[in-house]
Amino acid sequence: MYTPHNMRTGAGAYARLGVETSVMSASPHQLITMLFDGAKTAIGMARHHMAAGETQAKGNAISKAIGIVDNGLKAALDADAAGEAGAELVGNLSALYDYVVQQLFRANLHNDVQALDEADRLLENIASAWREIDDRARG
Repeated sequence: MYTPHNMRTGAGAYARLGVETSVMSASPHQLITMLFDGAKTAIGMARHHMAAGETQAKGNAISKAIGIVDNGLKAALDADAAGEAGAELVGNLSALYDYVVQQLFRANLHNDVQALDEADRLLENIASAWREIDDRARG
């Protein structure tokens, strides 16, 4: 009736539904926060797989983190919406995201935990500032 495979499949579907529901009801600010959280989780998984010598899983986790940074966080930058005052900030963030992606590539190619840690630290610095903006807007 219930097999371990069915339980995993069902649990996965339930988790995806929860994520989809969260995304559908999230504000743009919350969506960016979710991207930061996803990148942090992927980097944490990459660190775990790197330590365990699981090359393919490490590569998959790093690829996921790169995708989130490049196709999520960086792609969400909008210099036009930022106006003149924010254009420099957008340029700086874009360059920083490019650097983070380079560090993630370096970590993957060379099993470089320090490059992984640096990417994680940089993203966390930006994420904490992003969360602080949300806290101030609420308060």
